[in-house]
Amino acid sequence: MLSCDQPVEHDECSNVVKDKILIADDNPDLRKLLALRLKESRYDTVEAATGLEALEQARATGPDLILMDLAMPAGNGDEAIAWLKADSLTRDIPVIVLTAFLYGTLVNRAIAAGAAEILHKPFNLKSLDVVLQRHLSRQPYYPMQKTPGRF
Repeated sequence: MLSCDQPVEHDECSNVVKDKILIADDNPDLRKLLALRLKESRYDTVEAATGLEALEQARATGPDLILMDLAMPAGNGDEAIAWLKADSLTRDIPVIVLTAFLYGTLVNRAIAAGAAEILHKPFNLKSLDVVLQRHLSRQPYYPMQKTPGRF
């Protein structure tokens, strides 16, 4: 039985509702690193290794936000974003693209498909925190706003 005077890994003893973040990236090391960092920041996480798996996980788990790589098997990130935005269950979930591409066709298609923001790899954790706070707190996003760690 759970005792609420002992430290717990999750918020079983509080009324805090944790945001759930889906991490979609074909790199298992990056997924694990992000999941560890997000759990330390008190988020719940779900993982997907392909674009198609990201769509399935989003439909099944209803995340509050999706971190999406662009270059993945079984549906690039731009295709997955288009699928998510076309689905009534997932269309309102903000999708943050994590990519090493600075520009180009995939980035342009991700933006056109409905990506909420692009965060370029490598990114620092403070930049990730700022982006998550902005989109999970539902604060207005101003594209010309400077994100720490970016030019």
